[in-house]
Amino acid sequence: MATIFSEPRFNDDNAAREHLESIRWPHGAVCPHCGGTERNSKIAENVEKNIRPGLYFCGDCRQQFTVTVGTVFERSKVPLHKWVLATHLMCSSKKGISAHQMHRTLGVTYKTAWFMAHRIREAMNIEPEAPLGSDGGPVEVDETYWGNNGKQAKGARGWAHKMKVVSLVERDGQKRSYHVANVNHKTVGPILRKQVAEKARLMSDETTVYNKVGKEFASHEKVNHSAGEYSRGDVTTNTVESSFAILKRGLYGTFHHVAERHLQRYATEFDFRWNTRAKLGFTDVSRSIEVLKNISGKRLTYRRTGCQA
Repeated sequence: MATIFSEPRFNDDNAAREHLESIRWPHGAVCPHCGGTERNSKIAENVEKNIRPGLYFCGDCRQQFTVTVGTVFERSKVPLHKWVLATHLMCSSKKGISAHQMHRTLGVTYKTAWFMAHRIREAMNIEPEAPLGSDGGPVEVDETYWGNNGKQAKGARGWAHKMKVVSLVERDGQKRSYHVANVNHKTVGPILRKQVAEKARLMSDETTVYNKVGKEFASHEKVNHSAGEYSRGDVTTNTVESSFAILKRGLYGTFHHVAERHLQRYATEFDFRWNTRAKLGFTDVSRSIEVLKNISGKRLTYRRTGCQA
């Protein structure tokens, strides 16, 4: 019985290119240089003249282009079918796939696989369309801590030495996570004001960080975890805490170590899979298509990842 990984787009560059063209250009080629659509013509492949397959010529700006120009795949020497496969692997792995596993699966170096994964995460960063809770529904907010940012002083208590992530989750809807330097009103307040609709019902635990900004929403309802209260009617933070469980299992079990400068990218990756989960009608294939739709205009160089070449 054939598996999905035997499909042509995962094994052949021409099939992968046609697959990408059908997603990016459903109504015909679009010039990434000028946006022209009427005078684009495909140039026949010619090995002697070094004309690669999938090359187009724009009659408006008179420039050549392929489907990868202006995307996170641009100027990559990795075969296109490996990019399509890597995208599918990251979209279908609930707790992520490590760069070591990807380099073994794709047959590329570890450094190449690591960089590919970050470029795909860039495409997973989809601009939100509307504030959470726009329908007046509940939006849960909570923070989680992971790893170590330096060493904790002996005998000290608290979470100052940990990396901090604040997440907002809509019931049966979207999730947005933000890596913050500190969890206080100055960092959390602006995020909530920008990402949550004023008519939303804000729900949190008893942490006082949300008290001041909570007054700006339709209501601010809290559960008292320290008293053993985890739900009261429909007031709960169980949804956002469930999302943290998936994030933590991925960070601990798949990636093992994530530097603080990259933490936001990993949080965004987990947010994307949460926002395109099966409960919302997505499959592994449709999730991959969403990423490939979003590769345009997102260049990421190795230097910009925060690492030295």
